[in-house]
Amino acid sequence: MLRLVVRRLLQLIPTLLGLSVLLFIWLNRLPGGPASAILGERATEAEVARINRALGLDQPLYVQYGRFLKRIFELDLGTSTQTGQPVWDEFVLRFPATVELSVAAMLIAVAVGIPLGYLAARKRGGWLDVASVSGSLVGICIPVFFLALILKGVFAVNLGLFPSFGRMDTGLDATSVTGFAVLDGVLTGEFDASWDAITHLVLPAIALSSIPLAVIVRMTRASVLEVLGEDYIRTAESKGLERKTVRGRHILRNALLPVVTTIGLLTGSLLSGAVLTESVFSFGGIGDFIRDAIDARDYPVLVGFIMFIATVYVLINLLVDLAYSVIDPRVRVH
Repeated sequence: MLRLVVRRLLQLIPTLLGLSVLLFIWLNRLPGGPASAILGERATEAEVARINRALGLDQPLYVQYGRFLKRIFELDLGTSTQTGQPVWDEFVLRFPATVELSVAAMLIAVAVGIPLGYLAARKRGGWLDVASVSGSLVGICIPVFFLALILKGVFAVNLGLFPSFGRMDTGLDATSVTGFAVLDGVLTGEFDASWDAITHLVLPAIALSSIPLAVIVRMTRASVLEVLGEDYIRTAESKGLERKTVRGRHILRNALLPVVTTIGLLTGSLLSGAVLTESVFSFGGIGDFIRDAIDARDYPVLVGFIMFIATVYVLINLLVDLAYSVIDPRVRVH
């Protein structure tokens, strides 16, 4: 297992280096360059030249790339042109909310999607199968931000069952330890704060989970149907094995491999998809910050966001490989 982890980590290095090259090229091909983003479109040539010297943009490209790579490794992503604060500090402040929302959405998608997809396959052609397939199509077709607006209007504004914005009640005095509101309440014993954070998570997490849930249901159903037609399933049943053993050890375990891959890919995409959901619920994560960064051409923030999402993707890919080796030990030899 350790050898597998080391090998996969070494394979991640070229991926991140390749992404850093693409980001560097993108920055150097922007209209007007970073100087224009800082000074505005009406900046004079003298002002642009001054900024370029200050940023080292008048140096050879290989020197610029070396400095760019060094700053990334040092987590020095520059200064936001919106707030004047270091980009890394802004991310540390805002990303816990985005990660918390994404994890909650994926937990909902997995907890509902895998059992529902399995039962739909086992009851193929029945009402549950038809309902799950139809529901998954609806979940994929409805835009996340539109579903978020519907949930907010019905369950928050009209019925008043859940809060309509924010991560926590503004009047609640909660202690922050890690930046994750639910976890902080558990660590500090402030369980009322944890519960308040959970109630604020429900609607945005349900909205964000709609597409992953639909995909997981369909993928699980298709994978289980494929496994059900295999010879070893019929052999296991003919040998008189208990139904629980056949379903758990032979059907579900073998059907989970493609589902795990799908979950890994969807988890990474949730972090970028959370931007729209956070904007609807004013959740206080990275969503509004990234939206404003795009409008203001705040390139240091955008570069940091892209690098973070890419790093999350490759780390999730590593976790998927490890999950493979747990589900199917034969993977470890490859």
